[in-house]
Amino acid sequence: MVSDKNGASRRALERVQQVSSHIAHEKSTKEEVPQPPTRRRKKQPSTSAGPPADYSDRLGQITTLERLARTPDINHRGYARQKKAGKLWVRERVDALLDEGSFQEIGSVAGEVTWSKEKDHDGSEKEVITAFTPSNNVQGYGRLNGRKIVFTADDYTLRAGHADGALMEKTLYIEKLALSLRLPIVKLVDGSSGGGSVTTIRKQGFSYIPPLPAFEQVVAQLNLGIPNLGAVLGPAIGLGAARVTACHFSVMAANIGSLFNAGPQVVKGATFEEGLTMAELGGPDMHCRNGTIDNMARDEHDAFGQIRRVLSYLPNSGFSAPPVIKSSDIPNRREEALRSLIPRRKERMYDPRRLVTLVVDIGSFFEIGALWGTTAIVGLARLDGHPIGIISNNCESQTGGALDALGSQKITKHLKLCDVMNLPILQFVDVPGYAVGTAAERSATMRHGINLAMAYYTTTMPVFSVVTRRAYGVAGGVMLDCRDPRMRVAWPSGDWGSLPLKGGIEVGHSYELKEAARKGGQKLADELHAKLDAEYNTLMNPVRTANAFGVEQIIDPADTRSVVCDWISHAYHELMEERLAKRRAGTLHASFA
Repeated sequence: MVSDKNGASRRALERVQQVSSHIAHEKSTKEEVPQPPTRRRKKQPSTSAGPPADYSDRLGQITTLERLARTPDINHRGYARQKKAGKLWVRERVDALLDEGSFQEIGSVAGEVTWSKEKDHDGSEKEVITAFTPSNNVQGYGRLNGRKIVFTADDYTLRAGHADGALMEKTLYIEKLALSLRLPIVKLVDGSSGGGSVTTIRKQGFSYIPPLPAFEQVVAQLNLGIPNLGAVLGPAIGLGAARVTACHFSVMAANIGSLFNAGPQVVKGATFEEGLTMAELGGPDMHCRNGTIDNMARDEHDAFGQIRRVLSYLPNSGFSAPPVIKSSDIPNRREEALRSLIPRRKERMYDPRRLVTLVVDIGSFFEIGALWGTTAIVGLARLDGHPIGIISNNCESQTGGALDALGSQKITKHLKLCDVMNLPILQFVDVPGYAVGTAAERSATMRHGINLAMAYYTTTMPVFSVVTRRAYGVAGGVMLDCRDPRMRVAWPSGDWGSLPLKGGIEVGHSYELKEAARKGGQKLADELHAKLDAEYNTLMNPVRTANAFGVEQIIDPADTRSVVCDWISHAYHELMEERLAKRRAGTLHASFA
């Protein structure tokens, strides 16, 4: 048994030695066979560094172009001409108009670039800018008193604003942008605003039927109530004249502005009027008095101030309410001066602008169109911080307050402006009727008067009327009967009827007066006239009208502000939201254009 165990142990030991010997042999064999060396790839030197990964080359080109665009070439004849005329350069205008630091340019490198090739330090070729003529309008975003807007400004120093110096796509884009974003748009016009020049034909090699791009968008903006505010800051020619005239509000700088369909040279060939200056052809004294342009400004800075002022009353679009601010003027302020403002003698005048300023928030009245259509006064104001439109007859005008053709046109435009901007209207009525006489008939007073009537009856914003004195004829009916139910009050100075007594008695009692003259001479006719006049004056006491509910309420003039402030509070807090909902839903349409 013991010998069996010893044999097994010996065999196991031999087996272990065999395995150990085999392993040692394999290891020595591997060490003797040479292994191929490890090959590492060497980095090959690049023949070209290639464009920079951070696009700094292209960013550098943009920086160069923007620097060239923003730096005036003081030796350029266009820039020298601009300064000699006393005008700001286009980018100086942008800085003067907008809130500091709010300018965000769109199309900053649009224009004509001259490129050339030059060798880089590593021997490669690259493109460099050798010359740049920017597009001759500057546009983008900005802010006016914190309100975001878009704007476009002509650069008259480059091709006088003509099409061959501009890119029409820029103008079209900014008009579309204002419409899409429902942002107010300001247009600073100095030149043709991208209008035509005969040199365009030479450049293109052919003539063309003139297009009118962007006007579809302009009309849509006007009717949607997106504020369009324009300033004439030089010669507004052709398309430039059209663009600013179409605006909701326009202003012309008196020291440098002019506007015309075509300049003096074209006029000379067409009408043989020679030697006309731009001011003589279409200066502010002409166009701020015929209604083409709403307001006159002293200079460019005054024009920018008026644009900022007007915008402060307006919403961004007809889909929103006008901006209400906190007022320091108490709504129930009494004005004792209003009691004696209207003279007892009907032939005497009074200051209607003082009447307006005594009723509205102190310092809030901004008049529009003071130099044209002077038989009417229109503007913007606030009642307890709420923006409103103002309409008043002007007894100090040459017609004594009777509405002529221009006065009717002025109120018509203002009604449409207030309608698209959701501005309730407060009107002070003292109208003896439409203007009469050959001058009135020659100027188509009735045609424009009926256009005014249609504007009153097709607009839908709330209207509150204060009858301060006269309300006669068709004009009185149009102004005071345009809403149902009527929102109106009268003062104790009220005087109304189908015809004024002066002339009305002669018409209504012509037979009796002629018979009296036939029987007793002119003295008897005069006595009868005096008797009839006294009788009618007694019957025309406005209190008698109130007895018959022919006028809803006669108030103390001193209480006028509290009455209209109560009305405007209700109009904004109860009626405005319903109006906005209807406009957004498309069931209520307003139209300016």
